[in-house]
Amino acid sequence: MPVEVLVGLTIPFLGTTLGAACVFLIRKDLGVGITRAFTGFAAGIMVAASIWSLLEPAMDEAASAGRLAFVPAFVGFWAGTLFLLALDHLIPHIHRGVSEAEGPHTSFRRTTLMSLAVALHNIPEGMAVGVVFAGWITGDANISLAGAMTLALGIAIQNFPEGAIISLPLHAEGTSRPRAFLMGFLSGVVEPIGAFITILAAKLVTPLLPYLLSFAAGAMIYVVVEELIPEMSEGEHSNIGVLSFALGFTLMMALDVALS
Repeated sequence: MPVEVLVGLTIPFLGTTLGAACVFLIRKDLGVGITRAFTGFAAGIMVAASIWSLLEPAMDEAASAGRLAFVPAFVGFWAGTLFLLALDHLIPHIHRGVSEAEGPHTSFRRTTLMSLAVALHNIPEGMAVGVVFAGWITGDANISLAGAMTLALGIAIQNFPEGAIISLPLHAEGTSRPRAFLMGFLSGVVEPIGAFITILAAKLVTPLLPYLLSFAAGAMIYVVVEELIPEMSEGEHSNIGVLSFALGFTLMMALDVALS
């Protein structure tokens, strides 16, 4: 496997790890405003990445279909949305600030359920990185190494606050710093694993690349709308989340144009 791919898979995971490591530097939990800002920022990056790094290349790849070039993006987007909807019901998890767990009943501890919630929406991010690098490896898709690295960098930037959002609240609730860091660290493991599996099947996924790119986009947008936007808008002064969303969106847009 090319070293560029290994670097690309490591970058997003490093973002989560560094974010989780904040538990060793910050003595208390993040305030509501900061958490809302981090959540909005992550949502903005995910939406921009879904549009410019996934949906647009998917339609470009299917351009030969003429007016029907939107079909793979349409079908893949809905498949990704329904896939995340299914996982949302099949995997037990709990969101920050909520007392009721979602998914099947389980005896898992709250800390484990919180980690599963983050791991759940890391799945489409790992798939997105894997599909883009698979497209670059095969050379059959209109995806450059710079474009793939840009997506990996964007995911890493939004993973940093996500890592902090899970490790700091866990410590604030009584979990030791090393264990809180470990839970944040493990929540990001699904990303490189999912990406690696996708890349191993690169030659197989090439004919389906437009569908898979939009599949990852649909899964990411599901996470944004179902989880991140409600969290960033909850309570008073929700404009903090909105402005952070705009910042994340425009940052990812700028990275995609400047570095691709």
